[in-house]
Amino acid sequence: MRILYAVQGTGNGHLCRAMDVIPCLKKHAEVDILISGIQADIDLPFEIKYRYHGLSFIFGKSGGVDLWRTFMSSTVRKFRQEINSLPIEDYDMVINDFEPISAWACSIKDKACIGLSHQIAALDPSSPKPEENDMLGRFIMKNYAPSTQSYGFHFKPYASHIFTPVIRQGVRNLTPTNDGHYTVYLPSYDDAYLIRNLMKFSNVTWQVFSKHNKRSFKSQNVKINPIDNEAFIKSMASSEGVLCGAGFETPAEALFLEKKLLVIPMKNQYEQHLNAAALEEMGVPVIRSLKPKYAYEIESWLYSKNRVIVDYPDCTDEIITRILNENT
Repeated sequence: MRILYAVQGTGNGHLCRAMDVIPCLKKHAEVDILISGIQADIDLPFEIKYRYHGLSFIFGKSGGVDLWRTFMSSTVRKFRQEINSLPIEDYDMVINDFEPISAWACSIKDKACIGLSHQIAALDPSSPKPEENDMLGRFIMKNYAPSTQSYGFHFKPYASHIFTPVIRQGVRNLTPTNDGHYTVYLPSYDDAYLIRNLMKFSNVTWQVFSKHNKRSFKSQNVKINPIDNEAFIKSMASSEGVLCGAGFETPAEALFLEKKLLVIPMKNQYEQHLNAAALEEMGVPVIRSLKPKYAYEIESWLYSKNRVIVDYPDCTDEIITRILNENT
């Protein structure tokens, strides 16, 4: 059996999950890998059969997605060319992690597409929702990568087709410690903004991992580091707490490592507001930005000893086996 496993390359979370999913798939079939997107900082240790520009969301520098740059980076014509160039009919099965090229190629050619992503779980009626109803954001998420069969990952197993997060082996194998610093990953803020706002908490050591800089430097109590996968997870595992966006993989890994967690959902990113609703329901504090009016909430979090305890067993192989059995 030939399987096409298609992965969204915007951000790093999908690729982190793919590191564990791909070896499980390879136990059962011949697997080709497709990646589309231009915002990832992680390289997969597998041969990539197809690389496409796709439809990537471009991070801004003040806490949100840059919608104009996102639109200008993704022309409809190029998108259609990439869809038409993919030989989707060569595969017995397509498994899709929120990847639009393969999803729309399947839709156009009336081929089954198995969705396996966090976005599917976040949109599911059983999952928590924010008070604000972002109809445009919901429409984009629902139609970005359509599937004929759906499975998802979320912070809790809200339904029978929703599983707890895939925690990559590099994180599972770590022994958490506490060196007293706080690890920060907020890619939608630039370095100057982060330094200006974090240095106000002068009694805290901040280790920031930045998409906007290629060298390390320190400004008072804030150290800026370029994105490095191994350095990041080591910093997180040895931290007192983690301050990050309301994505999926990084908060899930921080919870797995039993770290204090504070999240800031990205503006113009509906998925992060869905995640924030789920995390807040679990007891994780959520703030809207790093602006001075949220200084009290940040200070309270820094002094808090509360940690949300989760149970995320290593069952990726069982999940993949179930999906293959149910769809062959």
